[in-house]
Amino acid sequence: MKTVLMVAEKPSLAQSIAKILSRGSIRAWGLCSSHSSLEQPSPRFSSPGSMSSHKGLNGTCSVHEYTGTFAGQPVHFKMTSVCGHVMTLDFLGKYNKWDKVDPAELFSQAPTEKKEANPKLNMVKFLQVEGRGCDYIVLWLDCDKEGENICFEVLDAVLPVMNQAHGGEKTVFRARFSSITDTDICNAMARLGEPDHNEALSVDARQELDLRIGCAFTRFQTKYFQGKYGNLDSSLISFGPCQTPTLGFCVERHDKIQSFKPETYWVLQAKVHCPFSVHAGSFQVLLSSFFLQVNTDKDRSLLLDWDRVRVFDREIAQMFLNMTKLEKEAQVEATSRKEKAKQRPLALNTVEMLRVASSSLGMGPQHAMQTAERLYTQGYISYPRTETTHYPENFDLKGPLRQQANHPAWADTVKRLLAEGINRPRKGHDAGDHPPITPMRSATEAELGSEAWRLYEYITRHFIATVSYDCKYLQSSISFRIGPEHFTCTGKTVISPGFTEIMPWQSVPLEENLPTCQKGDTFPVSEVKMLEKQTSPPDYLTEAELITLMEKHGIGTDASIPVHINNICQRNYVVVESGRRLKPTNLGIVLVHGYYKIDAELVLPTIRSAVEKQLNLIAQGKADYRQVLGHTLDIFKRKFHYFVDSIAGMDELMEVSFSPLAATGKPLSRCGKCHRFMKYIQAKPSRLHCSHCDETYTLPQNGTIKLYKELRCPLDDFELVLWSSGSRGKSYPLCPYCSNHPPFRDMKKGMGCNECTHPTCQHSLSMLGIGQCVECENGVLVLDPTSGPKWKVACNKCNVVAHCFENAHRVRVSADTCSACEAALLDVDFNKAKSPLPGDETQHTGCVFCDPIFQELVELKHAASCHPMHRGGPGRRQGRGRARGRRPAGKPSARRPKDKMSALAAYFV
Repeated sequence: MKTVLMVAEKPSLAQSIAKILSRGSIRAWGLCSSHSSLEQPSPRFSSPGSMSSHKGLNGTCSVHEYTGTFAGQPVHFKMTSVCGHVMTLDFLGKYNKWDKVDPAELFSQAPTEKKEANPKLNMVKFLQVEGRGCDYIVLWLDCDKEGENICFEVLDAVLPVMNQAHGGEKTVFRARFSSITDTDICNAMARLGEPDHNEALSVDARQELDLRIGCAFTRFQTKYFQGKYGNLDSSLISFGPCQTPTLGFCVERHDKIQSFKPETYWVLQAKVHCPFSVHAGSFQVLLSSFFLQVNTDKDRSLLLDWDRVRVFDREIAQMFLNMTKLEKEAQVEATSRKEKAKQRPLALNTVEMLRVASSSLGMGPQHAMQTAERLYTQGYISYPRTETTHYPENFDLKGPLRQQANHPAWADTVKRLLAEGINRPRKGHDAGDHPPITPMRSATEAELGSEAWRLYEYITRHFIATVSYDCKYLQSSISFRIGPEHFTCTGKTVISPGFTEIMPWQSVPLEENLPTCQKGDTFPVSEVKMLEKQTSPPDYLTEAELITLMEKHGIGTDASIPVHINNICQRNYVVVESGRRLKPTNLGIVLVHGYYKIDAELVLPTIRSAVEKQLNLIAQGKADYRQVLGHTLDIFKRKFHYFVDSIAGMDELMEVSFSPLAATGKPLSRCGKCHRFMKYIQAKPSRLHCSHCDETYTLPQNGTIKLYKELRCPLDDFELVLWSSGSRGKSYPLCPYCSNHPPFRDMKKGMGCNECTHPTCQHSLSMLGIGQCVECENGVLVLDPTSGPKWKVACNKCNVVAHCFENAHRVRVSADTCSACEAALLDVDFNKAKSPLPGDETQHTGCVFCDPIFQELVELKHAASCHPMHRGGPGRRQGRGRARGRRPAGKPSARRPKDKMSALAAYFV
């Protein structure tokens, strides 16, 4: 029996698709003859419950197996998944080191390679294990350009280990689908195609352009400005071909606000007396400009809109007021009543969903996109990344509508539509990708949770509105003349609410009606007065407005727009204020102004929009991948060289807004070269600066720094500092010089004393190391000598922390080792009043892994740190230096206990 491997983009998707294809009520589909040379098989029904599942070797992706038919023959199906991109693009070797490579070399000379996107997942090995010996592969990746690119990443891993095809037999197939429903999945299986290599190439081109251009500019300007200014408050001064124009839109609005000069203007406001006896219609009215005011007696007044709108000269306004204020009556010049329609919305695409999520639901674009993707993978909505606002003619609109027929929130509206007949949605834009975002099954708030429910509710109401009828209303207008001046009063009377019944926020508000009158009728003038007002500046851009600008100028795609907006927030270029408005920071403003000063095209959307068009031509097979890549890189390389030569222009702006390193920070520790105090600069990135030597030393981020007992490093005489992530987290001393200039070959930049392999220093790994970490492969558990009386042992690689020996007077690492596991022993001196030792003993020496007394005193937890050096886990990438072979005599390297679970591991959850 042959084997078919099927690969989805996420584990949850793989499980959902496998359930649909394997369940007893669904036919196991084969290949449609119109898409391959193979014949359509006869239907075969799988027995219910025939699917089995197990975890793959990486512990993250499951494998679901069942039997069925494929290409007219019985086969064994294996459905699994990846977790997004399998590979990522990166530079080779030395080109990843900022200090050793000129950024200009990154445009052409620096070689790149595809690396595993998440090495901890061992995704390539996992795919090869599952694909070995398979005969066919069906790719169920998301149906967009990124999905096509992942298809070929999967094929690169799997094809070499699959069985070889014979006689030109087709073995690679692509499933295209837009929702996780029985119908869509089975139709996709019945009409398998091929992956699109051109679309995959367009993604490769975008990745390489963003890598080379972004890294070159980012490295240069980060090193240049962080080496001069101390209060930038950003760990990375990044540049991105899409990110920077996105920031440019925000700063452009900021500049308009700052340069705005309010102007005073004057308007005339007239109020006429409307007797209650005048006949009125039975519908409600919205006044368009000035609102109807109702008195508490049996009369009411109408506020009239001046036809001149406003004047900017007070004397002229006063003249008009003098001409009208003495008039006692307002004469009706004309009346009109016209039936109009407020159109139902176009079908929902990604950009519109993100706009509404930000402006009305208070959800940031990236959060909204993540929520929509979860709803999609759970089968509640169709694919959420689409540019299309037009439903195909053969799209089953009644199917999704019937799913909502019993929902308590909108059942009546849906049943009435199904009974009376739905209205065909408006003709929108067909981008040729996925159908508009559509609810695929009914759900409740209790089922989804409040956040997901709010987005799902909007998507569902929007869909129902697209198949509803337009809102019809009667627009009434009355034109008055008071002396020589003309005034108008308008209103809207609802005739049929249409789609506003399901989208009430779009409805015409309930108001009083306009009076019924004829030309020549007169109304008493109650008041005519002149009001003084001022023009107001525009407000800061909302996320919704920014999304609109990005879509209009072709910056990013429907999938990447949320990422670019999130990036400028993460880089501290803008802050999100109330109403989800984006206010640029000083750093963001200075950067954009600097780009304008040197080369405006770096921040204007024009050049990136042109690049996006070229990338789309690659996807369509109309442009050569290599030519587009080479031409674009050549343009930006020339721009980079000009930017470097002209950086003084941006630096002049920086000098005005930020303080030099020498004038920033507070004295903390002494330099080992000049023995003067270095200043601690707390703003991101935190660092120490010696103004006398003009040297800057990078420190670990996301923690606190303080002086470490005025102790000095034996190698360079620098005073040590102590980094800490908090009372429940980890802490360790470090030498500023050694951390930036590793003294030993097996050390890397950024390491602290807990990873230093100095053989005799009292703060080093050699003296404080205990044993191998119970979670990660390369880490060593190191005693934290500053943690008493709540002592801690922490891994020097991952975030594992063991709390132990509380209230002990003293804990030190012994020169002796455990005979069972070769870990270093600990000498512990307990408080006599709280000693856990029998017989009033206060001192004990033992192994933290093996000693039964110590096992009861150890509590293992994860540190509350997000520092990248502390992220660990099973299958961690190799290459972190360890102090093996460098311990002093009598202290062999620490190893994990063999053939048994250690005491610490038993505590790990």
